[in-house]
Amino acid sequence: MTIALRRRLLAEFIGTALLVAAVVGSGIMAASLSPGDVGLQLLQNSIATALALGTLILIFGPVSGAHFNPVVSAADWFLGRRVGTGLTVRDLAGYTVAQVLGAIAGSVLANLMFDLAAVDLSSKDRAAGNLWLGEVVATTGLILLIFALARSGRAPVAPAAVGAYIGAAYWFTSSTSFANPAVTIGRAFTDTFAGIAPASVPGFLAAQLLGLAVGVGLLAALYPDAGQAADQVVVPANERDPALDRRP
Repeated sequence: MTIALRRRLLAEFIGTALLVAAVVGSGIMAASLSPGDVGLQLLQNSIATALALGTLILIFGPVSGAHFNPVVSAADWFLGRRVGTGLTVRDLAGYTVAQVLGAIAGSVLANLMFDLAAVDLSSKDRAAGNLWLGEVVATTGLILLIFALARSGRAPVAPAAVGAYIGAAYWFTSSTSFANPAVTIGRAFTDTFAGIAPASVPGFLAAQLLGLAVGVGLLAALYPDAGQAADQVVVPANERDPALDRRP
């Protein structure tokens, strides 16, 4: 028996919500503390996001695997489907819904914490070919990192490695590395430093899906048996739900 789906979905919802709250909240704080210095704002935002992501993976990984990202969940299902590992189609659908709703909730939470309107759609235009290319690169790299760690038995270092990659990708990609459809949608609900205009969301989502396809293709070439380790992504969930072992 694996951990009950309802518990895993709750973990994905809360984890994604807190991740987006960290992204948006640190962006608001950075803009407040360092007005007029966009480079410093980005540095503050990227450090807070990287540290928060690593911590959240440690908290929720033992329950749901700490995906917090529909493309990670989709890759997990796709690579594991032929060998009976990873997420099922039902799991994938549930994870995706929980992640998207969590991301929206996280944006609302950050807005409220800083005394802003709960929902304020972003006006920050991010629609450009170079930004989409940045998202393809960021998403491809994230998929390669996570599954390479799982395939090589190094999933326990995922909290540090994934946090470090996202923190670095803030700086080496033109898009500042959203690399996550749920987070992209959530960030449309805040008109702050980390926001993205709703009209720019579809282009980012398409680029992230392309990055998913490229990442999976490269994994097939580099690690043909990557699907065997799908149960280890991002952090292995417990094999049994301890509640099932209790006796009256």
